[in-house]
Amino acid sequence: MKYVCDVCGWIYDEEAGAPDMGIAPGTKFEDLPEDFLCPLCSVGKEFFSEVAE
Repeated sequence: MKYVCDVCGWIYDEEAGAPDMGIAPGTKFEDLPEDFLCPLCSVGKEFFSEVAE
């Protein structure tokens, strides 16, 4: 699954993870830390939506 930040459009791809943020490939969105912030605009997980593929 992929999730897009509703504020800035940054995409979190579960398959790729976010290694530059210490998040391993394969990490599910729901398993991200509660204090996860978008690396571009710093909003929380509640501002992300599933990407329909």
